[in-house]
Amino acid sequence: MTKIYNAEIIDCALKIKDSLVICDLHLGYETALNQNGILIPQFQYKKIINKLYKIREKTCANKIIINGDLKHSFQKIQKQENKEILGLLDYLDKYYDEIIIIKGNHDNLTQYITQERNIILKDYYIEDNYYITHGHQIPESIPENIKTIIIGHEHPSITLRNHERIEKIKIYLTGLWNNKNLIVQPTFKFLSYGQDMLQKRTLSPFLDDINYLDFNVYGVDDFNTFYFGTLNELLEFQQENKEI
Repeated sequence: MTKIYNAEIIDCALKIKDSLVICDLHLGYETALNQNGILIPQFQYKKIINKLYKIREKTCANKIIINGDLKHSFQKIQKQENKEILGLLDYLDKYYDEIIIIKGNHDNLTQYITQERNIILKDYYIEDNYYITHGHQIPESIPENIKTIIIGHEHPSITLRNHERIEKIKIYLTGLWNNKNLIVQPTFKFLSYGQDMLQKRTLSPFLDDINYLDFNVYGVDDFNTFYFGTLNELLEFQQENKEI
């Protein structure tokens, strides 16, 4: 069991006391890809349900928090999105006493679906001394008693290279932001691992103007967690291998 700021890592979910936090499901992503000429089957929903089932087997929680980007399309509600979001909510309702959904930058239309299950999207959620927000914008204010902020949006991952072999892995990042702990959580979707943080590009404004390269890296793969040191240490290792 690996804990970061007293939150337990369970693959791409975080457990805080009796609550689970996941983010960036991007349901309907296959439809968006198909419309852009990338033809793939709709397989992500079943894998997400299967992952949630395995997480539920490993822990007991009575609340689940989806931290933004439940759906993918900005422009409209796709048939796939509507069907899968309602199906997911019905599945979660069987096993959790409470479902919290936080609005992400892809969720401008999500409310029209979730209101069918009487769920209103929130801009943020406070659980104990954790402030949970999607991460695409900085909140106007965060209570002083908050010790840890949890964000998604970044889709952090790393790419490890050893000569011709390349491995990509989803990661958590942890460090300090404005004297508070910051956890950057990996995406829960399956169609991509996310953004390679070793390329020194960021999406979330939380990572602007801070030295996020000093953040700690925790990789997750099939319910195993691996500590990789800091992003800086990984960059140095990568550079040393290039020079060999």
